[in-house]
Amino acid sequence: MSFTIARTVDEAVEALSAGARPIAGGTDLVVGARHGKTPLPDDLVAIDRLAELAEIRPGPGGHHVGALVTHARLMTDPLIVENYTALADAAALVGSPSTRNIGTLGGNVMNSSPAMDTGAPLMVFGASAALAGPDGERVVPLGALWTGPGSTSAAPNELLTGLNLPAPSERCGSAYVRLEYRRAMEIAVVGAAAGVTLAEDGSVVSVAVALSAVAPTIVSVEGVDALAGLTPTDAAAQAADLASAQASPISDLRASDAYRRHCVGVMAKRAVDAACRRAGGESIPVPVNRALGIGAV
Repeated sequence: MSFTIARTVDEAVEALSAGARPIAGGTDLVVGARHGKTPLPDDLVAIDRLAELAEIRPGPGGHHVGALVTHARLMTDPLIVENYTALADAAALVGSPSTRNIGTLGGNVMNSSPAMDTGAPLMVFGASAALAGPDGERVVPLGALWTGPGSTSAAPNELLTGLNLPAPSERCGSAYVRLEYRRAMEIAVVGAAAGVTLAEDGSVVSVAVALSAVAPTIVSVEGVDALAGLTPTDAAAQAADLASAQASPISDLRASDAYRRHCVGVMAKRAVDAACRRAGGESIPVPVNRALGIGAV
């Protein structure tokens, strides 16, 4: 095995072009190898020293979150907590404290697990991925990046440098909730994120909902545009029906497809409700699961 330490993004891309795989926190890569799911690559390039990839800064039309930003930072960073609260909710539920302090948003995104916690919030926000390659950088919507469990549309010689998040609108709120059997080291049985904008009279102006662990990739719920004009209570109830109808989960040792389909509707309803409450000015601490007693005790 060869191991290279990249000092610049260009050096990292050059190593990827020669066949290496990137590693930062390594929480997915190492665990996968230990469990016999995926052998360690023959060649690795460490990108953890690329300081520019660990920044949260103004970006095109919003903010740019670097690929090396950790979950621990996402769950406490004032800008993320205030403007992209669902992402903070999700980051606070990832793995254990050690995983959150080492694991990165970029690794989570590129691992492309349909059960990832950060994926649904990113979809709700309309995030896009910035990929650096030999020919420069390109930007890809997340819906086009994730192609299946563990697979993306990124070329082998492209490096995720960060995520672009559009600026939030006035009177907006967001939330991410998940069904969980335990608090630590849990993978979402189902999860749902919601982003809501309210009018001055408290009615819903717009809604976005995305689901995790109920399809081969993170999915956006279609038809939620029709919820505009409803009260938050009615919007949450109808979002639940849409989420359950559009889910296509599998059955496994953790839950049956029917149970997941029902529960994802419940999670969608709770996510929309919490997002509406936040949009209306109510302070619900991160993460929603703990603040509202959802999931494991």
